Amino acid sequence: MVDSMQLSAQGLELIKRSEGFRAAQYLDVAGHATIGYGHRVVPPESFPGEITEAQATAILLNDVRLAEQSIAHLVRVPITQGQFDALVDFCFNVGAGNLASSTLLVELNESEYAVAGLELLRWDYAGSAPNPGLKARRTAELQLWTG
Repeated sequence: MVDSMQLSAQGLELIKRSEGFRAAQYLDVAGHATIGYGHRVVPPESFPGEITEAQATAILLNDVRLAEQSIAHLVRVPITQGQFDALVDFCFNVGAGNLASSTLLVELNESEYAVAGLELLRWDYAGSAPNPGLKARRTAELQLWTG
């Protein structure tokens, strides 16, 4: 059952590898204030100095829980651990709202697993331009998906 699934160590490593660690706040490719392993900083949060990798991991685990909850809420069919991990990484990266309105979710909930997996590859744009980092991330998600 999807609602009892949790991100695996392999899935967590994909997020960490894809995001990279940054101790100080920076602007991501979309211009959002970000810190640690891709944590979007939203008011009233404030990180005036640097954070440690341990702090970044703790923040990431909280963000991952939110993504896991979104997957449990949105996915209506049984999925594998690899598919779950891919979806958590995807949701962490693009947001639950984008997943909720995606063709990927429609196809998945219609049990079109292969078609849904291929939909991941369509999400490799930052703004209006293809992004090599996102292409690599989506390819890694598809590898987890087809596992």
